[in-house]
Amino acid sequence: MLYLRLCFLFVWLVLSFETLCGESYAFRVYLKDKGNSGYTIDQPEFFLSEAAIDRRLREGKFVDKSDLPISSSYLEILASTGGEPVVQSRWFSTVVVMTEDSAMVERLQELPIVDSAKWVWKGRKDLPIKDVRDTARLYPSDDVLKPWYGYAEKQIKMFNGIKLHEEGYRGKGMQVAVIDAGFMNVDRMSAFTAANITGTRNIVNPGESVYNDDGHGTKVFSCLAANIPGIMVGTAPEASYWLIKSEDGRSEYPIEEDYWTAAAEFADSVGVKVISSSLGYFTFDDEALNYNQSLLDGKTAFITRAAEMAAEKGILLFISGGNEGGGNWGKITFPSDAENVFTVGAITSEKERSSFSSVGFTADGRVKPDAVALGTGVTVMDCSGNVRFGNGTSFATPILAGLGICLWQALPWLSNKEIIGLMQHVSSQYKQPDIEMGYGIPDMYKALNTEKRNVRNE
Repeated sequence: MLYLRLCFLFVWLVLSFETLCGESYAFRVYLKDKGNSGYTIDQPEFFLSEAAIDRRLREGKFVDKSDLPISSSYLEILASTGGEPVVQSRWFSTVVVMTEDSAMVERLQELPIVDSAKWVWKGRKDLPIKDVRDTARLYPSDDVLKPWYGYAEKQIKMFNGIKLHEEGYRGKGMQVAVIDAGFMNVDRMSAFTAANITGTRNIVNPGESVYNDDGHGTKVFSCLAANIPGIMVGTAPEASYWLIKSEDGRSEYPIEEDYWTAAAEFADSVGVKVISSSLGYFTFDDEALNYNQSLLDGKTAFITRAAEMAAEKGILLFISGGNEGGGNWGKITFPSDAENVFTVGAITSEKERSSFSSVGFTADGRVKPDAVALGTGVTVMDCSGNVRFGNGTSFATPILAGLGICLWQALPWLSNKEIIGLMQHVSSQYKQPDIEMGYGIPDMYKALNTEKRNVRNE
């Protein structure tokens, strides 16, 4: 009898453990429409910020149906199936529903408001909140150098960016969103004491801090906004920033595209002018969900369509091309195939393509990357607050994005697409772009003078 009781207890413990630690599933639901949210496009002030509306007016864009929120009644209908709506896209009328029932997709597809549903994630949804008790300030231990830009001088000098700064253009007044995996300790680092951080947003785990997890975005942000003369000064130290976490580091599934899209939509809604993002996707934990290179056409991948939509809303996007140049994939990753974003590849200090930098062109023959920046031996600041040297298009992108921010500050009459065209035009191999470096290395001071000369001649 004791043996049977022990067996029963063992089975109960196993089943209880599986219940507690069982997998959850997420399905992207494509709605037939967004329903009646109660909002109208002739009163956008009720669902878009004043800055977002002003940007559209300045860029000649109009608020349209894609901007309207999804009806709350639709979300309630989706929740009534037993799932939990966790992230949504007003641009594409989609809602991701999370559930512990893998068969729920059938019930979702039977709803009259649903067009179709797609599996986009499985795993554990209970990510514990990190309790960061140490709030001490983090100061660099590196020696102070004579150059104002410190260890980062080479990565701005390569583009004639110092002269752009000397003209007074350091990003002031420009609203920027950095979409990344996390910004560990940014709130504690002396490098960012002077940084203008407007706000933060955690798309993956709403309500949790973006400063408690993942240091990738910290390094990326340092290329833009670090400001310790003699140690490191970024390429747009006076811009204002939204720091947005969209990457779930626990796994790699298409839900990352939904998170990124929600991040871009949030950035749009608060009125940012520029997005810098060093994230890219092409393969996932389940091979059946992988993309293939024929889809690098700028209009197929969900995340690519989101990037293109953001550009159509008047936002200037800088997207990393990817670090797959030495791997089996080789090509740029999504969403860097989007037509109207500025895709950045990586080069060495000798101005040669970094061996890992993904190459173009797109599947439909467009030039990508658009240009390149230093991506090998890049000066960054890590989560300890110290200078480090990193490799990746992840860091090349914010370097160039920062100078693009400063250029647009100087030339506010240009549209986002015109800024892209200007940067391409002043790049080192504009007349003979290739698959490795695109149009080459932009001369940002030349870009400033070229446009000012054009204005004088009109």
